[in-house]
Amino acid sequence: MQVLGIDIGGSGIKGAPVDTETGQLVEPRYRIPTPEPAKPDAVAMVVGQISKHFNWQGPVGAGFPAVIHNGVAMTAANIHEDWISSKATDLLAEATGCPVVVINDADAAGIAEMTFGAGRGCMGTVLILTIGTGIGSAIFTNGCLLPNTEFGHLKIRGRDAEHRASDAVRKERDYSWKKWTKRVNEYLAEMEALIWPDLIIVSGGVIKEHEKFFSLLETKAKIVPAQFLNEAGMVGAALAAGKEFLDTDSRDIHG
Repeated sequence: MQVLGIDIGGSGIKGAPVDTETGQLVEPRYRIPTPEPAKPDAVAMVVGQISKHFNWQGPVGAGFPAVIHNGVAMTAANIHEDWISSKATDLLAEATGCPVVVINDADAAGIAEMTFGAGRGCMGTVLILTIGTGIGSAIFTNGCLLPNTEFGHLKIRGRDAEHRASDAVRKERDYSWKKWTKRVNEYLAEMEALIWPDLIIVSGGVIKEHEKFFSLLETKAKIVPAQFLNEAGMVGAALAAGKEFLDTDSRDIHG
């Protein structure tokens, strides 16, 4: 089955058709900068442009930087506040003319890594962190997702962790890798004290440069870079949508 996977981020919106049987992109990804301000209509228009680029007429899965509850955006940390309480699923379905499933972007990245990537077959507790414009989190226990965790907003020294240790902060303040990683390690120590993961997977925009900082990370748990690198969000969103539509078809067939 092929599903168009969309990853809506604070700096860019990208998409590609995904083979849900293998987790591989069927065509090269297509990326458009996130509009400023990133209001619902503007973001939906970009998602529609990506769908049109691929002449897409099938199911769509979108990873979105917010808590998503029954298709509704409940928060808006790294996107315009007008998204709060909006029916994200309906907006994107109207923009693409296709059936759409929307999930939290970090959950999407986690699904990709747990299904085909660095967490495949891993039992116990797995923490996936997406570090880019902000910090997203996903937690799996024995392969089961606890959706919509928001540990990027864990308070460190009185501030949200993502306001101290995201890749956007590193760039904005021109931190050296060593100085930035010290902040990341402080955050990781807090996370380990809270959930005691067996494995930590780091994903998001910063991961394409993991060779510059991974040796500086300090954790009790094993920590590895995401295998899907910056494609995890697209792949995981497509997998989530594919599963939902298959489950729906099965219920329709069997009554």
